[in-house]
Amino acid sequence: MTETAKLNGVASQAWLTDVLANIADTKITRLDDLLP
Repeated sequence: MTETAKLNGVASQAWLTDVLANIADTKITRLDDLLP
């Protein structure tokens, strides 16, 4: 996933930090919102 973030021009560490902070509050049907 971090490589995908890099390929999409997303800062991989910032993206991963955001995902880890928000994954517990994200409904299973909305997990695609966390993708880079």
